[in-house]
Amino acid sequence: MKTIGLTLHGQQPELCVQVADTFLSRLRGLMLRSPQSLPMGTGLLIAPCTSIHMMFMRFAIDVVYITKDYEVVKCVRHVRPWIGISASFDRRAWAVLELPTGSIDRYGIRSGARLQVADMVDAATK
Repeated sequence: MKTIGLTLHGQQPELCVQVADTFLSRLRGLMLRSPQSLPMGTGLLIAPCTSIHMMFMRFAIDVVYITKDYEVVKCVRHVRPWIGISASFDRRAWAVLELPTGSIDRYGIRSGARLQVADMVDAATK
């Protein structure tokens, strides 16, 4: 799975984000993973995707909807496991960034902000 680094306004710390861009990786998402599999500073980018469900999730997450240019169009805090659902009806939304709960506030992520891709690493080569 590919991994990218994301920054907000060039600030550190950088987010280390896995990219789920195949059918199977998007389908699996974070389902059945332990809370320790998503520590602060990490995330999962699901693309393309404009809605998520929380079935088979074991922990709450923050959800950020972004455009193809990585502009934030919607932020949803603390989406609860099993019963949570979230969607963006903004036509510009292209992908979902799933982050540990508290990340939106910790990193100051807001609608209209633009995330920058810092680097790209193929996890298979690590």
